[in-house]
Amino acid sequence: MTPPSFPRRAFISASLLSGTAAALLSACSSGKSKNNNAPTQMFTWVSSESDRAQWQAFVDAVKETDSSFKLDFSGPSYNDYYTKAKTRMTAADAPGILTTQAARTKELVGIMEPLNDLIKKHGVDTSVFNKAMIEGMTVDGKIYALPYDAEPCVMFYNRQSFKAAGLKEPTTKYTYAQFLSDMKALTAGGKVGMAIKPNLMDNAPGAFAYANGATALDDKGNLSLTSSAFVSSVQKAFDLAAVNGYAKAPSASDGDEVAQGAFTSGQAAAIIDGPWMYATFAEQLNDNLGVCVIPSDSGQAIGVIQGSGFGIGKNCPDKDAAFKNIMKLVSPEVIGKVARTRGTVPSIGSQIDGWAEGKPAGNVEAIKFLLDHGTALVTPANWNQIVTSFTQYCPEGYRGSRTAADILKDLQESAG
Repeated sequence: MTPPSFPRRAFISASLLSGTAAALLSACSSGKSKNNNAPTQMFTWVSSESDRAQWQAFVDAVKETDSSFKLDFSGPSYNDYYTKAKTRMTAADAPGILTTQAARTKELVGIMEPLNDLIKKHGVDTSVFNKAMIEGMTVDGKIYALPYDAEPCVMFYNRQSFKAAGLKEPTTKYTYAQFLSDMKALTAGGKVGMAIKPNLMDNAPGAFAYANGATALDDKGNLSLTSSAFVSSVQKAFDLAAVNGYAKAPSASDGDEVAQGAFTSGQAAAIIDGPWMYATFAEQLNDNLGVCVIPSDSGQAIGVIQGSGFGIGKNCPDKDAAFKNIMKLVSPEVIGKVARTRGTVPSIGSQIDGWAEGKPAGNVEAIKFLLDHGTALVTPANWNQIVTSFTQYCPEGYRGSRTAADILKDLQESAG
């Protein structure tokens, strides 16, 4: 079909209009148009009412001393967050503030503003924050977010189960040999010692690796899943199910709630998870909830610390105003109040007492030890691909059909 002919004047007018529209679209897509409300808007994950309540707790805590403070927050579920952030934060009406996990900061550096100059300008003392968390928020010498929590991976255990088995409760010098002995004693009558999830981190494989000094990246920033320490530690986790029978092999499709439910119901005496699960587990186990360090070969565990923080979008039109709001969100007073009301382990050590209120001394001691002897979970930009693949293949390791060396070699090579 031949397109209709246009008068020359109409053609020129249409061309001009088309060019104008294209320019407008270009301006919008480049994120250069100003959103004057950006410094008071935050893009974050809102997976549940619990997430919403957490962000509101920060706002409410600031308002206690600054009634004029305003911060509107919105966002997708956590699972969609890192993908959608890269689109949302480049839009013309993008919020000025966003959140990131330390472990995944590298994924977002293209849309985040380095904070070093603003930190210097406003005299922020970053030494008050957990050292591992600041390291986790730093990429190539530039700090991209200020942390609000610092959550070391721990082993939760049922104190009553340990007592019934005639076992001493673990201390901060918990060796892997003692751990195996305990798991053997706790595996009886259809119950197992350890509940296992199909995850790399917040779970036995990654926690064992870090406790023994292994890390996801080497000193040069290269992926190091095939280091001898990492491989042997992951194999130890696999052997809990495949060799010793002290755990049940998970399915790749299992959500965290499967293993967590086994723990809280008494079908498993222990589980490795993050402190963010403390309140949930305590609701079920009450005073029987114990917390200890991750077992290690030497008994001198190194904690793997995860956490999140607040950063500024690269396209924010008033970065100074946004940073001033972040300063309010991470002040010691606000961090302490949120730790007390929401149970987040604070990124500022002086505020740990707020989190510790009402908790057994031994549980608090384990958290403090791991915070003082921990390292940040620092990962490559394609970490999500790696952990997703681990979830898919790890059941074969727990069933004994593949070794940790084999699975980790495949992950290392496919990650590039």
